[in-house]
Amino acid sequence: MRNSHSVASLSVISYYAVLLPFAACLSHEDVKGHKGAQHNFNHKLSPKMVSDINLHGVLLWASMGFLMPLGVITVRMSHREEGGRRKALVYLHFVLQILSVLLATAGAIMSIKSFENSFYNNHQRIGLGLYGAIWVQAVVGFLRPPRGNKRRSTWYIVHWILGTAISLVGIINIYTGISAYHKKMSRSTRLLAILFTAQVSFMAFFYLFQDKWEYMQKQGVILGNIEVPITPTVCNQQNDHNQKVLVPEPCGKRNSLKNLFD
Repeated sequence: MRNSHSVASLSVISYYAVLLPFAACLSHEDVKGHKGAQHNFNHKLSPKMVSDINLHGVLLWASMGFLMPLGVITVRMSHREEGGRRKALVYLHFVLQILSVLLATAGAIMSIKSFENSFYNNHQRIGLGLYGAIWVQAVVGFLRPPRGNKRRSTWYIVHWILGTAISLVGIINIYTGISAYHKKMSRSTRLLAILFTAQVSFMAFFYLFQDKWEYMQKQGVILGNIEVPITPTVCNQQNDHNQKVLVPEPCGKRNSLKNLFD
């Protein structure tokens, strides 16, 4: 389990290395050469088409960009809990992922019915693959073996890898969708890219922070609490004249290096 968490952390760090430069390029995209053609094409879009495009973007952002990563965070939090709180977080993960699949399906149906699906750009191609992958992931989730079953480990690895891949690729496809929206509507998308990058960065930070939370609790570094230092125990000893002499002895002192690497 600890190894899988390390790999998950590495996946999120890879996100920063790959996606954030891409987002920066997206916000400064040069479209001067196509401005006239895009302006003429924009006038051909009906109000209903513009509304459908906006709704499609909101649905897929809520699904791939918010609910699905939030579901990943909740199930990760459940690994640190026990009893009722663990079950509550697992059920919350289940509800969030089901809502994510339903919203993504609604966005897929809308794109098939209302948009021209020639699959000439990366956004449409990636989206088509994601629509199939999220349903495969949903079926895998429903087929979870009970604890103690020999197939449980294999199921966990498949479910975790597929879920992590869908979440990361879904975030990438939202960036490609923002780029496609900019080209189609001739509108600035810099603010959208910045806001979405800030949201995903916060969720990624919280995801990685969970690894350190328990360690920080052990070290006494918790906001709002003050660590109580360990003081040497004073032991009473008697000398030859029956007089009590206070001698400081480190009776309960722990090794600081051991604490550091616990």
